[in-house]
Amino acid sequence: MHRPTRHELTGILLENGMYPVLRMPDGGKWRLEVLKRHKHLFGTRVKVTGTRDGFDLLAVDRIEPA
Repeated sequence: MHRPTRHELTGILLENGMYPVLRMPDGGKWRLEVLKRHKHLFGTRVKVTGTRDGFDLLAVDRIEPA
């Protein structure tokens, strides 16, 4: 069983069905589990704080423009 780890990441927020995607500057991607309003941020650079919940899924605590 993995230990949840906290992450603070910055990238571009993209629409991707059920889980929006954070595209990182290095080309990596994180799927985001977001419970708060975020659709107005699609296509913009954002800062995301959350807890890793699986291989590429981040349970978001906070999302804001970067």
